[in-house]
Amino acid sequence: MRIGLFGGTFNPPHEGHLHVSREALRRLRLDRLWWLVTPGNPLKDNRALPSLAERIVAARALARDRRIVVTGCEAGLGTRFTADTLRALRGRAPSARFVWIMGADNLGDFPRWRGWRDIADGVPIAVFDRRGGRAKPPSGAAGAYLDRFRLDEADAALLAGAPAPAFVFLHGRRSGESSTHLRGGAP
Repeated sequence: MRIGLFGGTFNPPHEGHLHVSREALRRLRLDRLWWLVTPGNPLKDNRALPSLAERIVAARALARDRRIVVTGCEAGLGTRFTADTLRALRGRAPSARFVWIMGADNLGDFPRWRGWRDIADGVPIAVFDRRGGRAKPPSGAAGAYLDRFRLDEADAALLAGAPAPAFVFLHGRRSGESSTHLRGGAP
């Protein structure tokens, strides 16, 4: 089973999440894509964050695609950081071929994630260009590290079967929606 993992607060979930998910399913030839709705992002202030249950309900209402599984599994696993979540998921489903999905905006912050190199070394990563994104990956620490393991965009369907570290940067139609904008926190 080839499974994309798309983590976030989904506060709120929006058409951009759905667009990236459908593109990942198609271009990476995934069997499923899991929205990992986090109890709270360790890099953000979570005091005003709606409950996990509320965000899961909203995400499921939007997803309505049998291939997209909305889960709050981090709460059940007792994990707070992506590296720990991935370790737990690989331990519970050793035959699954996981691919981490993220927007290009997160690649710049990736070195701030606890265990980011463990993540990169443990699971292939697909980065989707976002509105305002660059034509190529950022040149920061994560971009420089991952670029050595970069697959050509035309070979994106091979990513799930590639041994980590493996990375692909995907371009395409972008969504103008963002959770920050929808919450009224961006112009």
